[in-house]
Amino acid sequence: MKTSADGIWTGLHIMAGMLPGHPAAINDAALVVLDGHLLWCGRQQDLPEAFQDLPVHAGNGCQLSAGLLDCHTHLVYGGHRADEFARRLAGASYAEIAHAGGGIMSTVNATRAASEDTLYEQAAGRLRRLLADGVCAVEIKSGYGLALEHERKMLRVARRLGKEFDVTLRTTFLGAHALPPEFAGRADDYVEEICSRMLPTLHDEGLIDAVDVFCEHIAFSAAQTERIFSAASARGLPVKIHAEQLSDQGGTSLAARYRALSADHLEYLSADGIAAMRAAGTVAVLLPGAYYMLRETQLPPIAALRAAGVPMALASDHNPGTSPVLSLLTILNMGCTLFGLTVDEALAGVTRHAAQALGLQASHGQLHVGQIANFVLWPVSTSAELAYWLGATTSPRIVRQGSVVEHHHV
Repeated sequence: MKTSADGIWTGLHIMAGMLPGHPAAINDAALVVLDGHLLWCGRQQDLPEAFQDLPVHAGNGCQLSAGLLDCHTHLVYGGHRADEFARRLAGASYAEIAHAGGGIMSTVNATRAASEDTLYEQAAGRLRRLLADGVCAVEIKSGYGLALEHERKMLRVARRLGKEFDVTLRTTFLGAHALPPEFAGRADDYVEEICSRMLPTLHDEGLIDAVDVFCEHIAFSAAQTERIFSAASARGLPVKIHAEQLSDQGGTSLAARYRALSADHLEYLSADGIAAMRAAGTVAVLLPGAYYMLRETQLPPIAALRAAGVPMALASDHNPGTSPVLSLLTILNMGCTLFGLTVDEALAGVTRHAAQALGLQASHGQLHVGQIANFVLWPVSTSAELAYWLGATTSPRIVRQGSVVEHHHV
Protein backbone atom coordinates (compact mmCIF):
# COMPACT_ATOMS: atom_id res chain seq x y z
CA MET A 1 0.00 0.00 0.00
CA LYS A 2 1.31 3.47 -0.93
CA THR A 3 0.30 7.01 -0.02
CA SER A 4 1.72 10.32 -1.12
CA ALA A 5 4.75 11.59 0.80
CA ASP A 6 4.08 15.20 -0.19
CA GLY A 7 4.31 17.71 2.63
CA ILE A 8 6.65 18.84 5.39
CA TRP A 9 8.37 16.12 7.41
CA THR A 10 9.30 17.53 10.81
CA GLY A 11 11.04 16.45 14.01
CA LEU A 12 13.86 14.50 12.34
CA HIS A 13 17.52 13.83 13.04
CA ILE A 14 19.46 13.53 9.78
CA MET A 15 22.27 10.98 10.03
CA ALA A 16 25.85 12.02 9.28
CA GLY A 17 26.78 12.00 5.61
CA MET A 18 23.21 11.86 4.31
CA LEU A 19 22.90 15.45 3.08
CA PRO A 20 25.38 16.40 0.31
CA GLY A 21 27.76 19.08 1.49
CA HIS A 22 26.89 18.52 5.15
CA PRO A 23 29.02 15.67 6.55
CA ALA A 24 27.81 16.11 10.14
CA ALA A 25 24.49 14.97 11.56
CA ILE A 26 21.69 17.57 11.68
CA ASN A 27 19.37 17.53 14.67
CA ASP A 28 15.90 19.08 14.75
CA ALA A 29 15.67 18.84 10.98
CA ALA A 30 12.87 18.90 8.42
CA LEU A 31 12.43 18.14 4.78
CA VAL A 32 9.88 19.01 2.12
CA VAL A 33 8.44 16.68 -0.53
CA LEU A 34 6.30 17.97 -3.39
CA ASP A 35 5.09 16.01 -6.41
CA GLY A 36 7.12 13.10 -5.12
CA HIS A 37 10.41 15.03 -5.23
CA LEU A 38 12.60 16.23 -2.36
CA LEU A 39 12.50 20.04 -2.57
CA TRP A 40 14.23 21.13 0.62
CA CYS A 41 16.14 19.65 3.55
CA GLY A 42 17.83 21.25 6.54
CA ARG A 43 17.33 22.60 10.06
CA GLN A 44 13.65 22.95 10.89
CA GLN A 45 14.14 26.54 12.10
CA ASP A 46 15.39 27.43 8.60
CA LEU A 47 12.31 26.07 6.80
CA PRO A 48 11.30 28.61 4.11
CA GLU A 49 7.95 30.31 4.64
CA ALA A 50 6.86 29.30 1.14
CA PHE A 51 6.30 25.75 2.39
CA GLN A 52 4.42 26.60 5.59
CA ASP A 53 0.97 25.73 4.22
CA LEU A 54 1.86 22.19 3.14
CA PRO A 55 0.51 19.21 5.13
CA VAL A 56 2.74 18.09 7.99
CA HIS A 57 4.09 14.61 8.68
CA ALA A 58 5.39 14.22 12.23
CA GLY A 59 8.82 12.58 12.30
CA ASN A 60 8.60 11.96 16.06
CA GLY A 61 12.33 12.29 16.58
CA CYS A 62 13.24 9.51 14.13
CA GLN A 63 16.71 9.12 12.68
CA LEU A 64 16.61 9.91 8.95
CA SER A 65 18.67 8.25 6.25
CA ALA A 66 18.59 8.14 2.50
CA GLY A 67 16.98 5.00 1.11
CA LEU A 68 19.34 2.03 1.34
CA LEU A 69 20.76 0.29 -1.74
CA ASP A 70 21.65 -3.39 -2.14
CA CYS A 71 24.26 -3.13 -4.88
CA HIS A 72 25.08 -6.84 -5.37
CA THR A 73 22.41 -9.56 -5.47
CA HIS A 74 21.61 -12.74 -7.38
CA LEU A 75 17.93 -12.50 -6.47
CA VAL A 76 16.43 -14.43 -9.39
CA TYR A 77 16.98 -18.21 -9.41
CA GLY A 78 15.18 -21.51 -9.13
CA GLY A 79 15.19 -23.82 -6.12
CA HIS A 80 17.51 -23.53 -3.13
CA ARG A 81 20.60 -25.30 -1.76
CA ALA A 82 19.78 -25.83 1.91
CA ASP A 83 20.63 -29.51 1.51
CA GLU A 84 24.15 -28.62 0.41
CA PHE A 85 24.52 -26.37 3.43
CA ALA A 86 23.68 -29.34 5.65
CA ARG A 87 26.12 -31.55 3.74
CA ARG A 88 28.94 -29.03 4.15
CA LEU A 89 28.28 -28.94 7.88
CA ALA A 90 28.53 -32.73 7.89
CA GLY A 91 31.97 -32.54 6.30
CA ALA A 92 31.40 -32.76 2.55
CA SER A 93 33.72 -30.60 0.47
CA TYR A 94 32.59 -28.19 -2.24
CA ALA A 95 34.23 -30.46 -4.83
CA GLU A 96 32.37 -33.50 -3.55
CA ILE A 97 29.06 -31.66 -3.65
CA ALA A 98 29.75 -30.37 -7.17
CA HIS A 99 30.76 -33.86 -8.38
CA ALA A 100 27.43 -35.17 -7.10
CA GLY A 101 25.57 -32.64 -9.24
CA GLY A 102 25.37 -29.86 -6.66
CA GLY A 103 26.94 -26.42 -6.51
CA ILE A 104 26.14 -23.70 -9.00
CA MET A 105 25.05 -26.19 -11.66
CA SER A 106 22.21 -27.41 -9.46
CA THR A 107 20.90 -23.84 -9.39
CA VAL A 108 21.43 -23.54 -13.15
CA ASN A 109 19.38 -26.69 -13.72
CA ALA A 110 16.59 -25.48 -11.40
CA THR A 111 16.56 -22.04 -13.03
CA ARG A 112 16.43 -23.46 -16.54
CA ALA A 113 13.57 -25.74 -15.54
CA ALA A 114 11.49 -22.96 -13.94
CA SER A 115 9.02 -20.84 -15.87
CA GLU A 116 9.35 -17.08 -15.98
CA ASP A 117 6.29 -16.71 -13.75
CA THR A 118 7.68 -19.17 -11.21
CA LEU A 119 10.99 -17.33 -11.06
CA TYR A 120 9.11 -14.05 -10.62
CA GLU A 121 6.96 -15.31 -7.74
CA GLN A 122 9.97 -16.75 -5.91
CA ALA A 123 12.11 -13.65 -6.42
CA ALA A 124 9.23 -11.34 -5.44
CA GLY A 125 9.11 -12.91 -1.98
CA ARG A 126 12.82 -12.32 -1.53
CA LEU A 127 12.60 -8.75 -2.76
CA ARG A 128 9.79 -7.96 -0.31
CA ARG A 129 12.07 -8.90 2.57
CA LEU A 130 14.89 -6.70 1.32
CA LEU A 131 12.60 -3.74 0.75
CA ALA A 132 11.17 -4.02 4.28
CA ASP A 133 14.64 -3.13 5.59
CA GLY A 134 14.51 0.31 3.97
CA VAL A 135 16.02 -0.67 0.62
CA CYS A 136 15.05 1.70 -2.20
CA ALA A 137 17.34 0.46 -5.00
CA VAL A 138 18.55 -3.03 -5.90
CA GLU A 139 20.92 -4.60 -8.39
CA ILE A 140 20.02 -8.06 -9.74
CA LYS A 141 22.52 -10.17 -11.66
CA SER A 142 21.79 -12.94 -14.12
CA GLY A 143 24.19 -15.89 -14.29
CA TYR A 144 22.11 -18.95 -13.44
CA GLY A 145 20.89 -19.45 -17.01
CA LEU A 146 24.22 -19.61 -18.88
CA ALA A 147 22.39 -19.78 -22.21
CA LEU A 148 20.71 -17.00 -24.14
CA GLU A 149 17.10 -18.04 -23.56
CA HIS A 150 17.60 -18.60 -19.84
CA GLU A 151 19.69 -15.50 -19.21
CA ARG A 152 16.97 -13.57 -21.04
CA LYS A 153 14.35 -15.14 -18.79
CA MET A 154 16.21 -14.08 -15.65
CA LEU A 155 16.73 -10.51 -16.85
CA ARG A 156 13.10 -10.18 -17.93
CA VAL A 157 12.06 -11.23 -14.43
CA ALA A 158 14.38 -8.63 -12.93
CA ARG A 159 12.91 -5.87 -15.10
CA ARG A 160 9.40 -7.01 -14.13
CA LEU A 161 10.30 -6.85 -10.43
CA GLY A 162 11.46 -3.27 -10.76
CA LYS A 163 8.24 -2.27 -12.50
CA GLU A 164 5.83 -4.15 -10.24
CA PHE A 165 7.47 -3.05 -6.97
CA ASP A 166 8.15 0.50 -8.20
CA VAL A 167 11.76 0.33 -7.05
CA THR A 168 14.94 1.53 -8.74
CA LEU A 169 16.44 -1.64 -10.18
CA ARG A 170 19.65 -2.23 -12.11
CA THR A 171 20.22 -5.41 -14.11
CA THR A 172 23.69 -6.86 -14.58
CA PHE A 173 24.49 -9.51 -17.19
CA LEU A 174 26.66 -12.17 -15.54
CA GLY A 175 26.74 -14.73 -18.33
CA ALA A 176 30.37 -15.38 -17.33
CA HIS A 177 29.42 -16.80 -13.93
CA ALA A 178 30.38 -20.41 -14.64
CA LEU A 179 31.01 -22.65 -17.62
CA PRO A 180 27.78 -24.33 -18.76
CA PRO A 181 27.83 -28.10 -19.42
CA GLU A 182 27.25 -27.55 -23.14
CA PHE A 183 30.68 -25.89 -23.30
CA ALA A 184 32.61 -28.26 -21.02
CA GLY A 185 36.30 -27.97 -21.86
CA ARG A 186 35.60 -25.08 -24.27
CA ALA A 187 35.71 -21.97 -22.13
CA ASP A 188 37.03 -19.77 -24.93
CA ASP A 189 34.16 -20.84 -27.16
CA TYR A 190 31.68 -19.89 -24.44
CA VAL A 191 33.33 -16.49 -24.04
CA GLU A 192 32.89 -16.01 -27.78
CA GLU A 193 29.22 -16.96 -27.43
CA ILE A 194 28.86 -14.31 -24.73
CA CYS A 195 30.63 -11.61 -26.73
CA SER A 196 29.19 -12.23 -30.17
CA ARG A 197 25.65 -13.43 -29.41
CA MET A 198 24.40 -13.24 -25.82
CA LEU A 199 25.58 -9.79 -24.81
CA PRO A 200 24.61 -8.00 -28.06
CA THR A 201 21.17 -9.65 -28.19
CA LEU A 202 20.27 -8.96 -24.56
CA HIS A 203 21.53 -5.40 -24.81
CA ASP A 204 19.52 -4.77 -27.97
CA GLU A 205 16.45 -6.04 -26.09
CA GLY A 206 17.01 -3.43 -23.37
CA LEU A 207 17.71 -5.95 -20.62
CA ILE A 208 21.25 -4.99 -19.55
CA ASP A 209 22.48 -2.03 -17.46
CA ALA A 210 25.99 -3.41 -16.75
CA VAL A 211 28.18 -6.46 -17.40
CA ASP A 212 29.91 -8.58 -14.76
CA VAL A 213 32.45 -11.43 -14.89
CA PHE A 214 33.57 -13.95 -12.25
CA CYS A 215 37.34 -13.75 -12.70
CA GLU A 216 38.81 -16.61 -10.67
CA HIS A 217 40.79 -19.82 -11.15
CA ILE A 218 37.56 -21.82 -10.92
CA ALA A 219 35.75 -19.51 -13.36
CA PHE A 220 37.20 -17.23 -16.06
CA SER A 221 40.76 -16.04 -16.63
CA ALA A 222 41.89 -12.43 -16.83
CA ALA A 223 42.34 -12.78 -20.61
CA GLN A 224 38.79 -14.13 -21.02
CA THR A 225 37.46 -11.42 -18.73
CA GLU A 226 39.10 -8.74 -20.84
CA ARG A 227 37.43 -10.06 -24.00
CA ILE A 228 34.04 -9.64 -22.33
CA PHE A 229 34.91 -6.21 -20.95
CA SER A 230 36.00 -5.11 -24.41
CA ALA A 231 32.69 -6.28 -25.90
CA ALA A 232 30.74 -4.48 -23.15
CA SER A 233 32.73 -1.26 -23.53
CA ALA A 234 32.18 -1.29 -27.30
CA ARG A 235 28.47 -0.99 -26.53
CA GLY A 236 28.92 1.69 -23.89
CA LEU A 237 28.04 -0.65 -21.02
CA PRO A 238 29.75 -0.21 -17.64
CA VAL A 239 31.52 -3.23 -16.19
CA LYS A 240 31.83 -4.84 -12.76
CA ILE A 241 33.81 -7.82 -11.54
CA HIS A 242 33.72 -10.67 -9.02
CA ALA A 243 37.42 -10.70 -8.17
CA GLU A 244 40.05 -11.85 -5.69
CA GLN A 245 37.57 -13.92 -3.66
CA LEU A 246 39.62 -17.13 -3.62
CA SER A 247 42.97 -16.02 -5.03
CA ASP A 248 44.67 -13.01 -6.60
CA GLN A 249 44.14 -13.27 -10.36
CA GLY A 250 44.74 -9.58 -11.05
CA GLY A 251 41.10 -9.13 -12.00
CA THR A 252 40.65 -5.93 -10.02
CA SER A 253 43.53 -4.15 -11.76
CA LEU A 254 42.11 -5.28 -15.10
CA ALA A 255 38.66 -4.00 -14.20
CA ALA A 256 40.11 -0.68 -13.10
CA ARG A 257 41.64 -0.25 -16.58
CA TYR A 258 38.08 -0.35 -17.87
CA ARG A 259 37.00 2.08 -15.15
CA ALA A 260 34.75 -0.54 -13.60
CA LEU A 261 31.92 0.66 -11.39
CA SER A 262 32.92 -1.86 -8.75
CA ALA A 263 35.08 -4.83 -7.84
CA ASP A 264 33.37 -7.24 -5.45
CA HIS A 265 34.51 -9.74 -2.76
CA LEU A 266 38.26 -8.80 -2.70
CA GLU A 267 39.52 -11.06 0.12
CA TYR A 268 42.83 -11.56 -1.76
CA LEU A 269 43.12 -8.03 -3.16
CA SER A 270 46.72 -6.83 -3.60
CA ALA A 271 48.28 -3.42 -3.02
CA ASP A 272 48.52 -2.96 -6.80
CA GLY A 273 44.80 -3.69 -7.10
CA ILE A 274 43.99 -1.13 -4.43
CA ALA A 275 46.08 1.53 -6.17
CA ALA A 276 44.36 0.77 -9.48
CA MET A 277 40.92 1.06 -7.87
CA ARG A 278 41.79 4.38 -6.30
CA ALA A 279 43.02 5.81 -9.60
CA ALA A 280 39.94 4.59 -11.50
CA GLY A 281 37.34 5.53 -8.87
CA THR A 282 36.21 1.90 -8.66
CA VAL A 283 34.16 1.01 -5.57
CA ALA A 284 35.12 -1.93 -3.36
CA VAL A 285 31.94 -3.93 -2.70
CA LEU A 286 32.40 -6.04 0.45
CA LEU A 287 30.24 -9.13 0.91
CA PRO A 288 30.39 -10.35 4.51
CA GLY A 289 27.45 -12.72 4.05
CA ALA A 290 29.46 -15.01 1.78
CA TYR A 291 32.49 -14.67 4.04
CA TYR A 292 30.35 -15.78 6.98
CA MET A 293 28.53 -18.64 5.25
CA LEU A 294 31.74 -20.09 3.80
CA ARG A 295 33.52 -19.67 7.15
CA GLU A 296 36.39 -17.88 5.44
CA THR A 297 39.42 -16.69 7.35
CA GLN A 298 41.06 -14.39 4.77
CA LEU A 299 39.72 -10.89 5.43
CA PRO A 300 39.55 -8.22 2.72
CA PRO A 301 42.28 -5.59 3.22
CA ILE A 302 39.97 -3.12 4.95
CA ALA A 303 42.69 -0.98 6.54
CA ALA A 304 44.56 -0.63 3.25
CA LEU A 305 41.36 0.27 1.36
CA ARG A 306 40.54 2.82 4.06
CA ALA A 307 44.03 4.33 3.96
CA ALA A 308 43.88 4.62 0.16
CA GLY A 309 40.51 6.34 0.27
CA VAL A 310 38.79 3.68 -1.84
CA PRO A 311 35.02 3.88 -1.23
CA MET A 312 33.72 0.71 0.41
CA ALA A 313 30.16 -0.51 -0.19
CA LEU A 314 28.33 -3.37 1.53
CA ALA A 315 25.81 -5.69 -0.11
CA SER A 316 23.87 -8.83 0.68
CA ASP A 317 25.23 -10.89 -2.25
CA HIS A 318 21.96 -12.78 -1.87
CA ASN A 319 22.34 -16.12 -3.64
CA PRO A 320 21.26 -19.70 -2.88
CA GLY A 321 24.72 -21.17 -2.45
CA THR A 322 26.96 -18.90 -0.40
CA SER A 323 24.89 -16.00 0.96
CA PRO A 324 21.17 -16.69 1.51
CA VAL A 325 20.88 -13.35 3.34
CA LEU A 326 17.74 -11.27 2.92
CA SER A 327 18.42 -8.43 5.36
CA LEU A 328 20.70 -5.52 4.55
CA LEU A 329 20.58 -4.52 8.24
CA THR A 330 22.12 -7.90 9.09
CA ILE A 331 24.83 -7.11 6.54
CA LEU A 332 25.44 -3.79 8.35
CA ASN A 333 26.14 -5.72 11.53
CA MET A 334 28.39 -8.22 9.72
CA GLY A 335 30.33 -5.40 8.08
CA CYS A 336 31.10 -4.01 11.52
CA THR A 337 31.63 -7.23 13.49
CA LEU A 338 33.40 -9.34 10.85
CA PHE A 339 35.21 -6.72 8.76
CA GLY A 340 35.84 -4.03 11.39
CA LEU A 341 34.02 -1.18 9.68
CA THR A 342 32.86 1.73 11.81
CA VAL A 343 29.13 2.40 11.98
CA ASP A 344 29.53 5.46 9.76
CA GLU A 345 31.55 3.44 7.22
CA ALA A 346 28.93 0.70 7.19
CA LEU A 347 26.09 3.18 6.70
CA ALA A 348 27.98 4.88 3.88
CA GLY A 349 28.44 1.39 2.45
CA VAL A 350 24.70 0.84 2.00
CA THR A 351 23.91 4.41 0.94
CA ARG A 352 26.24 6.75 -0.97
CA HIS A 353 28.99 4.21 -1.76
CA ALA A 354 26.46 1.59 -2.81
CA ALA A 355 24.89 4.20 -5.09
CA GLN A 356 28.30 4.89 -6.63
CA ALA A 357 28.78 1.15 -7.21
CA LEU A 358 25.63 1.21 -9.37
CA GLY A 359 26.34 4.52 -11.09
CA LEU A 360 23.39 6.09 -9.23
CA GLN A 361 25.27 8.59 -7.08
CA ALA A 362 23.52 11.57 -8.70
CA SER A 363 20.08 10.41 -7.57
CA HIS A 364 20.42 7.88 -4.74
CA GLY A 365 22.39 7.24 -1.57
CA GLN A 366 22.00 10.73 -0.13
CA LEU A 367 19.17 13.23 0.31
CA HIS A 368 19.44 14.80 -3.13
CA VAL A 369 17.28 17.91 -3.35
CA GLY A 370 15.45 17.97 -6.66
CA GLN A 371 15.44 14.18 -7.09
CA ILE A 372 12.63 11.70 -6.51
CA ALA A 373 12.23 11.20 -2.75
CA ASN A 374 13.80 8.02 -1.35
CA PHE A 375 14.38 8.12 2.40
CA VAL A 376 13.77 6.17 5.60
CA LEU A 377 12.61 7.23 9.07
CA TRP A 378 14.11 4.92 11.70
CA PRO A 379 12.43 4.82 15.16
CA VAL A 380 15.77 4.56 16.98
CA SER A 381 17.74 6.93 19.18
CA THR A 382 21.05 6.67 17.33
CA SER A 383 22.25 5.55 13.91
CA ALA A 384 24.41 2.91 15.60
CA GLU A 385 21.25 0.95 16.41
CA LEU A 386 20.85 0.05 12.74
CA ALA A 387 24.06 -1.99 12.92
CA TYR A 388 23.58 -3.05 16.55
CA TRP A 389 20.30 -4.97 16.60
CA LEU A 390 20.25 -8.50 15.24
CA GLY A 391 16.89 -9.98 14.29
CA ALA A 392 14.93 -7.03 15.68
CA THR A 393 12.13 -5.53 13.61
CA THR A 394 12.92 -1.84 13.47
CA SER A 395 9.67 -1.07 11.56
CA PRO A 396 11.04 1.88 9.61
CA ARG A 397 8.77 4.29 7.78
CA ILE A 398 9.88 4.15 4.17
CA VAL A 399 9.42 6.70 1.41
CA ARG A 400 10.27 5.11 -1.92
CA GLN A 401 9.85 6.78 -5.31
CA GLY A 402 8.00 9.64 -3.65
CA SER A 403 5.41 7.54 -1.83
CA VAL A 404 5.07 6.24 1.73
CA VAL A 405 5.21 2.44 1.48
CA GLU A 406 3.80 0.11 4.10
CA HIS A 407 5.80 -3.08 4.61
CA HIS A 408 4.97 -6.03 6.78
CA HIS A 409 7.92 -8.16 7.91
CA VAL A 410 7.48 -11.81 7.04
